Amino acid sequence: MNPELLLLALALDLALGDPRYLHHPVVFIGSLITYLEMPLRGLFTHQRLAGMILVGLVLLISGSATALLLSLGDWLHPWLGAAVAVYIAFTTIALRQLHKESAEVIRCVVADDLVGARVALALIVGRETAQLDREGILRACIETVAENASDGVIAPLFYLFLGGPVLAMLYKAANTLDSMVGYLDDRYREFGWAAARLDDLLNLLPARLTGLLMVLAAFPAGLNGWAALKVLLRDARKPSSPNAGFPEAAAAGALGVQLGGPAVYFGQRVEKPTLGDPDRRLTVAGYQAMIRLLYMTTLLMTVLGVLLTWPIWN
Repeated sequence: MNPELLLLALALDLALGDPRYLHHPVVFIGSLITYLEMPLRGLFTHQRLAGMILVGLVLLISGSATALLLSLGDWLHPWLGAAVAVYIAFTTIALRQLHKESAEVIRCVVADDLVGARVALALIVGRETAQLDREGILRACIETVAENASDGVIAPLFYLFLGGPVLAMLYKAANTLDSMVGYLDDRYREFGWAAARLDDLLNLLPARLTGLLMVLAAFPAGLNGWAALKVLLRDARKPSSPNAGFPEAAAAGALGVQLGGPAVYFGQRVEKPTLGDPDRRLTVAGYQAMIRLLYMTTLLMTVLGVLLTWPIWN
């Protein structure tokens, strides 16, 4: 994608986030998944096959619709085509929204409204939040910012630089599929297998890139870059997820805190491995440092992408 248009899309995300008055493509993708799920489950007795067909259909429709909109815009007028490309790219980036939603959790924590903090946290994490204390809320909030720095920011930028709005929208479709059906419970273990594996595959490079960029970003962000590198190399592969450990380990090292540990999912206690060392307590200041790290990591990714793609477009 033209770096100038991508920078404009990123600027729009920073300025607007995800306004409620705009029709977000991810909402349409989610509706499409919901619409197709039950017919495919009923049509195929082999649930893994049904899930694979769901993934194929959602990717085909999402990618084709994106390409059609871009082509139509270019056909009507080059400036309109550029505007469509910027808008689609803008909808794939979730930097401002990640900051906004996590900040709402912290606002409640600062106000000693732990009930409100748990409710706000439940909107951005997969674990159960009803029994979390103040430290548990802070840990979960920092973890989700670190993990979604990859899923919601660096990975979309990576695919935008690599293949433009179509590839980035295909990534968002795969990510949405995973978030809706890629679970390990009885309902989705087989049906969501393809969605979960595809999301793992598409995040292999971005997650590792995010971890490395966080190490570099820790230095200008006033955090401990050497500890970030140490913990990244030591702990990134501990979690069962092939990708989540890389940004979380780098963030834990940079902040000097310990992330991970036991969590409850769908009523079941899961003993997640710990990442990092408990050199510091989990505090609101630690969250604020995580946000600095998030923005500095995004800046480094943007600079890297522009430097690599500018000669191609100019």
